[in-house]
Amino acid sequence: QVQVVESGGGMVQPGGSLRLSCAASGPIIRVVDMGWDRQAPRKQRELVATIGSGGNTNAADSVKGRFTISRDNAKNTVYLQMNSLKPEDTAVYYCYIDVVRADATYTAFRYWGQGTQVTVSS
Repeated sequence: QVQVVESGGGMVQPGGSLRLSCAASGPIIRVVDMGWDRQAPRKQRELVATIGSGGNTNAADSVKGRFTISRDNAKNTVYLQMNSLKPEDTAVYYCYIDVVRADATYTAFRYWGQGTQVTVSS
């Protein structure tokens, strides 16, 4: 079965940087779209950034110019480089990866990571 594992969260001071990683493994034929959401305390879950199979990216206005999403297709991995972090970036970050599986090639399935905590505080 397909598994998705996140890594890279932690605590950092304002202005610092973190890099999140998210890797998929299992019977994967092809990876399509990938992205990151976040859930902050007492706030709605929001989309942070996405990257398509062709490398096209989108990012929320709140992180543009500070966060960069990228992917390594050979490793079925998506990254989120977060620079100039602010306290309001504190949240649990969830990745998703849309994959075409070997046992169901007619469509793509979305798999979510387990979530990783990012805390920005002095």
